[in-house]
Amino acid sequence: MGDAVTGLLAGLPFEPWQVGLILLAGVWAGLINTIVGSGTLVTFPVLVAMGVPPVTATMSNAMGLIAGNLTGAWHYRAELRGVERTLLKLVPISAVGGVAGAALLLHLPESVFGYAAPVLVVVALGFVVLQPRLQAVVRRRKEQQAEAAQAAARARGETPRPLDPDRAPQPMTLYVLVLLTGVYGGYFVAAQGVLLLGVLGVFLLASLQAANAVKVVLVAVVNIVAAVSYVLFALDRIDWWVVLLIAVSSSLGSWAGAKIGRRLPPPVLRAVIVVLGVVALVTLVARLV
Repeated sequence: MGDAVTGLLAGLPFEPWQVGLILLAGVWAGLINTIVGSGTLVTFPVLVAMGVPPVTATMSNAMGLIAGNLTGAWHYRAELRGVERTLLKLVPISAVGGVAGAALLLHLPESVFGYAAPVLVVVALGFVVLQPRLQAVVRRRKEQQAEAAQAAARARGETPRPLDPDRAPQPMTLYVLVLLTGVYGGYFVAAQGVLLLGVLGVFLLASLQAANAVKVVLVAVVNIVAAVSYVLFALDRIDWWVVLLIAVSSSLGSWAGAKIGRRLPPPVLRAVIVVLGVVALVTLVARLV
């Protein structure tokens, strides 16, 4: 048994300190994904810095984060009550987007990803930096929706009641943007949660808490369908050690995020994301140069 373990560990392509750094990044990413999203901007630059090719890092990281995604979704299940029907409509849309994004990643030349990745990192960092303002816009939108619903009820001579998101017609814009966000997530993964929360927060006729819960589920769906695509069509480009390390550590991080992570100041989390995102940007640009 000992010889088998030793032989297995001998195939590990990382030094012990690198394993520790990847595990730490996975824990932090799982925690961040549960609280604010964009945990990939922690793991992606670390993996690239450890010598993992960018496309392989994206695929393996997305697969590893699934465990953390599912852990977070389980802890947010209570917030999904009242939006089940809407969620069932959005899940297949996200799945189609995830498959399309994964297809782009698999079929476009790796050089295209090399040029696109720095741009997408900048876009992702922009969403992270602007998240507080985005959340403020979302809150105002929700207040306006509630006030409009109450005014309409009073005009009909009825007693105002909370809006039932599962029975209210959702705007077509919601479905289109969820599809496009799924494509983005299937191709690049990073910060799709932040982007998706912005879309759901503005266009989903539900509370911000419910929007965040739906976000967690849809991100998991995109990562799962993308992972299935990678296994079916690009098995040789997956680093299974990375998948294992990220899966274990991100699950622990997601559990911690659901339990105690909300006590951490969001500005601190965002600062870490931005710093590591800049590291990823510099590393990717350096590869191009």
